[in-house]
Amino acid sequence: VQLVESGGGLVQAGGSLRLSCAASGISFTVNAMGWSRQAPGKERELIARIGSFGNTAYVDSVKGRFTISKDEANNMLYLQMDSLRAEDTGMYYCTSVTQDIWGQGTQVTVSS
Repeated sequence: VQLVESGGGLVQAGGSLRLSCAASGISFTVNAMGWSRQAPGKERELIARIGSFGNTAYVDSVKGRFTISKDEANNMLYLQMDSLRAEDTGMYYCTSVTQDIWGQGTQVTVSS
């Protein structure tokens, strides 16, 4: 299994970013997938997940601002992040929730 994230970067508060994850060796039709975030000095936290049937869930801090989606045909996972805040800064990881597997992460920095 390989999960490769991309799309991170530096953005001003209020801006948007779209993260992508290219997955191989794993089927989205039988695995719940997600995005986790590790903020500076904090533990890694699962912030968004999408089930094999497409059902989604978010932590309260990103609800209404972030949208997780997937392209099963191409084995791609996405996280659209809008109205970004300084507290969204951190390393973002593509995650197989079912298998507890993580990618290498992509850094997101939001300047206030």
